[in-house]
Amino acid sequence: MRTALIGYGLGGAAFHAPFLAAAEGLRLSAVVTGNPERQAEVRSRYPDAEVIASVDEVWRRADEFDLVVVTTPNRFHAEHARAALEHGLNAVVDKPFAGSAAQARALAELAAGRGLLLAPFHNRRWDGDFRTVRRLVAEGALGRVHRFESRFERWRPEVKDSWKESGDPADLGSIVFDLGTHLVDQAIALFGRPRSVYAEVRVLRSGARADDDAFLALTHEGGAVSHLWASALANDLGPRFRVLGDRAAFVSHGMDPQEDALKAGATPGGPGWGEAASPASLGGTPVPLDPGAYQDFYAAVAQGRSPVPVADAVTGLEVLEAAFESARTARTISL
Repeated sequence: MRTALIGYGLGGAAFHAPFLAAAEGLRLSAVVTGNPERQAEVRSRYPDAEVIASVDEVWRRADEFDLVVVTTPNRFHAEHARAALEHGLNAVVDKPFAGSAAQARALAELAAGRGLLLAPFHNRRWDGDFRTVRRLVAEGALGRVHRFESRFERWRPEVKDSWKESGDPADLGSIVFDLGTHLVDQAIALFGRPRSVYAEVRVLRSGARADDDAFLALTHEGGAVSHLWASALANDLGPRFRVLGDRAAFVSHGMDPQEDALKAGATPGGPGWGEAASPASLGGTPVPLDPGAYQDFYAAVAQGRSPVPVADAVTGLEVLEAAFESARTARTISL
């Protein structure tokens, strides 16, 4: 599949381009970026990929591509995904998949009506620690899970000058749209659509304009409760996962190593890829984590399959909307 990567910030450079270049059945044909330094990096690292300065050129030359990967700033995700579909192109869309559940449903309907692949890029389903949790839950090793705790906590007290820190709601800069998207998607992957949402969403850091601290509590149909934390102001990090069942508990600390490896320029998928030394235990006994496998996402795309159901991305955005409403009204919101 001839692929145009739209955007070459951190997401494009670390999480998309290396896998598009390595995946059998995909070809990184073009990268869209107007930044001269990023253009030079693309030419150096991916000499066979054409550098295109404007996304409009991709639409004008749509017959030269089969797949578009959207990894532009959040506010453009739905707009660029719609344009790709309207030009007959399959699309992978970085998170958040859209700015609202209504936008997401409209994109899903457009893709289905045109018979095109539309894949939400929720790559954290392939974190090694989450793959371990998912396997243990599926195997019944924990028994009936009654509480799922998940955290993406960081210590970043200084506010950066970035659209991700923007107070403009159209920029979707809230930590809920950033880290919260991953947390919610993982909970949905494990337990399905929740029936209610309670949330606390705050701006804590001096000078911050975007939400930088959030707690979400999701109650699922099967009785499990997901407690999810995202924070930029956590000087003491809690467990990455703490999953309690009526037979055993699983606890893990630290982050999946794939992101740091990709930022350092590593080629994905080689020997030892995704293996973590982070401490984890099952019922108090140390256990190894399954290796992370971000490469599996694009392996599925190359086969013409969306590895994440679009319906899950729609549900995730419904949860985020309910979370903002809950935080605003101090009420639990039913879905």
